[in-house]
Amino acid sequence: MILTLLPDTFAIVRMGPTDEWNDAFFSMTRTGEETSIVCRETQVRAGMHADRGWECLKVEGPIPLNTVGVMADIATALARAGVSIFPIATYDTDYIFIKGDRVAAASDALRSAGHSVRRG
Repeated sequence: MILTLLPDTFAIVRMGPTDEWNDAFFSMTRTGEETSIVCRETQVRAGMHADRGWECLKVEGPIPLNTVGVMADIATALARAGVSIFPIATYDTDYIFIKGDRVAAASDALRSAGHSVRRG
């Protein structure tokens, strides 16, 4: 697989269950208890409960929905290297968020597992 490190830095934000969000790049999951947003760090407003400093590796796609094992293979390589991930899947591809200080270790682990990692 080819993975591209996106140029922005991201945050994972916890909001109330009815709070709204609007930005060019974000992923939102809403439950009865919370709304979680992954967005560009620059979009986080003061006072929001956010975990900042995440980098994003985009798996170059599209990946057919019936493809098996893409995230498992990537997650296994990163777990073996001790790299924690926050994965998000879309219809076309997968995104893997890792803390900024772990980008080099993640890139090395993915390359060792046979993947290509490049900067976007």
